[in-house]
Amino acid sequence: MFKESVYINRRNQLRKDVGSGIILLPGNDESPMNYADNTYHYRQDSTFLYFFGINRPGLYAILDTEQGIDVLYGDDFTVEDFVWMGKQPTIADEASLAGVKETRNLKGFYQTIEKALNAGRKIHFLPPYRSEITLKLQDILGIPAKLIPDSGSIPLIQAIVSQRSIKSDEEISEIEKAVNTSVDMHVAAMKMVRPGMKELEVASEMEKIALNGGGFLSFPVIATINGQTLHNHFHGNTAKNGDLFLLDCGAETAMGYSGDLSSTFPVN
Repeated sequence: MFKESVYINRRNQLRKDVGSGIILLPGNDESPMNYADNTYHYRQDSTFLYFFGINRPGLYAILDTEQGIDVLYGDDFTVEDFVWMGKQPTIADEASLAGVKETRNLKGFYQTIEKALNAGRKIHFLPPYRSEITLKLQDILGIPAKLIPDSGSIPLIQAIVSQRSIKSDEEISEIEKAVNTSVDMHVAAMKMVRPGMKELEVASEMEKIALNGGGFLSFPVIATINGQTLHNHFHGNTAKNGDLFLLDCGAETAMGYSGDLSSTFPVN
C-alpha cells in the first residue's frame, strides 16, 4: 500500500468532485472455479484499490459527500476461517492503513443503504463489469439488473477518470516496476524459443517470471505461432523453423499496476 495520506487525499478529492449524495464502491468477491473454496486468483476492483488499497474480498465502501466521512463495511474472518488461512488482520486493522477510522459489518451496510434510500439521497455507483456485482446492486438498490449498466453515475465516472488519468510519482514507480518485469518476460521468451518447442512451454515460463516479480500476470498470456488470431490463448502448437512467434503478455505488481507488451520474433 501507499502511505495513508495518499488514500485520504484521493477520497477527499472524490467527495469534493462528486458534490452531493453518497458514493458506493463495492470491492470484488472471490470467484469459485469448481466449488466455493477452490477459487481463481483473487483480483480486487481497481477503483476500490485506488481509493482504499485493501486487497481483501467481500468489502463495500461508502463515501458520504455531505458528512465528509468514509466507512468500510465487511464481516471479519472467524475462528473457522483461521483453521484454513491462519490468523488474519481485522477489517479495522486494514482500514486504518488507508486512513479509514470507521468500519461496520455487512448488516450495518444494508442498514446504511436503506436509510439513504428512505431519505431520498442520491447513491452514486459505477457501471459494474462483473455479473455478481450487478446482481448485488439490484438487490441493494432495487434497480432491475438489466438497467444497472446504464444507471451508473456520470459525475462519479467523470470524477474518477479525472483523478486516475494523472499518475503520481508513487504510481509511476509501480508502473515502471511492472513494465520492467514485463520486459524480462519478453527477453526470456526471445532467448528460449526454438523449433520443436511447444507454445505452452513459453506461456508457463512467462507466468513463472511474473510470479517471481512479486505479483501476477496482467492478463492471460498470448503465446502463439498463429499471431493472425487476436487473443489466441491456445498453447498446444509446436513452433517450427520459419515460424514467427507472437508474445503478448505483461506482469502486474502486488498493488495492481500493470505492464502490457507485445513482441514478434522468429522461432529460429
